[in-house]
This record gives sequence, structure tokens and C-alpha cells, in this order.
Amino acid sequence: MTHLAAIDNLAPRPASEPAAPADAERAALDAYSLVVVGAVDKVGPAVLHLQVETAKGRGGAGSGVVFTSDGYVLTNSHVIANARRLVATMPDGRVSGATIVGDDPDTDLAVLRLDGESPVAARLGSSRHLRVGQLVVAIGNPLGFQCTVTAGVVSALGRSLRARSGRLIDSVIQTDAALNPGNSGGPLVNSAGEVIGINTAIIAMAQGICFSISTDTVEFVAARLIRDGRVRRCYIGVAGETVALSRRVVRFHDLARESGVLVQSVSPDGAASEAGLMSGDIIVALDGIAVGNIDALHRLLTEERVGRSIPVTLLRRGEKQALYLVPRERRPIG
Repeated sequence: MTHLAAIDNLAPRPASEPAAPADAERAALDAYSLVVVGAVDKVGPAVLHLQVETAKGRGGAGSGVVFTSDGYVLTNSHVIANARRLVATMPDGRVSGATIVGDDPDTDLAVLRLDGESPVAARLGSSRHLRVGQLVVAIGNPLGFQCTVTAGVVSALGRSLRARSGRLIDSVIQTDAALNPGNSGGPLVNSAGEVIGINTAIIAMAQGICFSISTDTVEFVAARLIRDGRVRRCYIGVAGETVALSRRVVRFHDLARESGVLVQSVSPDGAASEAGLMSGDIIVALDGIAVGNIDALHRLLTEERVGRSIPVTLLRRGEKQALYLVPRERRPIG
């Protein structure tokens, strides 16, 4: 009986029986690997290593991704800052020069164009349908190690990240796919092999906190950089800071926010000065939209308001007033 029991234990398991835990884990790992490999196969050939030369000599390095069949490349603005010459190395070893088509420090994005024949182009996907926990793959050239792949998940959506110009970049993707210096400008890719972000930053001294500019932002900015070489934004000529408002003032004036922007100074040749804004005024709305802080004000200074008379609602010595100003186009940085 003991012998027969041992033979029975070696008999094949019926198909209806569940797989052993080790088998299930092996199957899951294989599926995960196939997804990552598939994404890399689709996008990897379009990822470039960018070497930057400045007037002072050899500069930094970063990554880029070809996103059109005629050789347009996405990367970070900070990667190509002060570039005198750009050299792009393709995954197959080919080398090409590249020229800057447009640069937008406010979103840390830039568009280049390869001088020679381009490799295959990656497809831009939509970041609108991303979900926290979704698998993502980062491809780039960290610390000079070309074609490096890391994988992780979407850690959070809708983050805001301050660009080097001081403005906030909205709709930023947070991921734990490892990024290092040199990954900047490379793609963040979904399981379908579509680019859903451009990798831009990490939190120093932290682990697994990395950020990518979403394709919602990328598509808007890239289209304008290709068309105009820049993204048009407006300015009104004020320097200010966010201040809290008393509940009494908020209730009395029926305000939508409990804070506003205190005007600290007014540029003498700006639209705000011409409209009559003064130091000490508190801006609470622009163009009919409530303004609760300085970043909310910046978000409203977009190209469609350039040259158009718009109302600004403010508090002056406790009284609510409305003035009209005409924002002007902001000069490009540098």
C-alpha cells in the first residue's frame, strides 16, 4: 500500500487541479517579462544617447526619443541648455548631428531634429487613461550606460513639478522605475510600447521617486515648438506672493478662495502698471477665474490671453475692485 501510494503521488495531476504556487509564480514572471521585452523592442530602437558640447567644451549628456518618421526628437530642455553642438548616437551605433528646433524651459521640454537618416520612430500614447499601479518601463542612457532599461509602476498621477524657470509643470507622472543622471529626456513607456512620458527628474537622496512629463503636456508643447520654435505665454508685469485672507473678508466679498496673490512690485512698463495695479493690491481672480496662489496665476498666463483685454479682480484696502489689462507676450528665457 505504501508503494502504491508513492506511485499515485507521482501520477500526472488532472488538468482541473490548480497549479502549484511555484508554477503560478513562474507563469506570472514570464508574462511580466514578455510585456517588458515587448515594450523595449518597440521603443528601444528610437532612443538616442545625446552628447552636448558647449562653448566651454564638452558639456553634459542625456537621452532623447525619435517620435516622428522625419527625425524629430523629444528630450529635456535642461539636457540641451547652452548647447553649441549636439551629437546623437543611435542604438545600432550610428552617429548623427542634431539641431535644436525649439526649447521650452517652463515644461523642461525641447524638440531636436536629426541631421541625417533617423531610426524608427516611437509612438506617442495617451497619458489620460493611466492608472496608479500600472506597469511602466523607462529607457535611457544613465551615467553613460547606453540603452539601459528599468521597470516599475505608476506611483502617482497629477503631480506638479517646479521647472528650473520657476513655473510649475502640471500633470506630471510619478514612477518608481529607476532613473539616474543621463536618463533625462528618455521615454517612459506603457505595456503597449507607447511613450506616455518624458523622464525629467528624481528626488535627490530618495529612492524610487522619479518624475516624467506626461504626453498630454508633451503633445501640446512639441506641436508649438515645431511650428513656432517656442511656446507663447503672456506676462502682466507683477511680482507677488501668496497670502491668506481672513474668513471675514472671504465671506464679505463672496470669494471662491481663502487666499490670493499679494502684489509686491509692478513693472513700470508692464500691462499691470498700465491698468493701474499697485503694490499692496491682492489679486483674487483673473479673466473670471479664481486665483488662490501665485502658481494659479501663472497657469492662467497662456498664449490665448496675449493681447486680449481681460478683467483682474483685486482687493485694495479691503475693497473689491475690477480693472482691465492687456497681457503681453513674455520674452523667451535667455
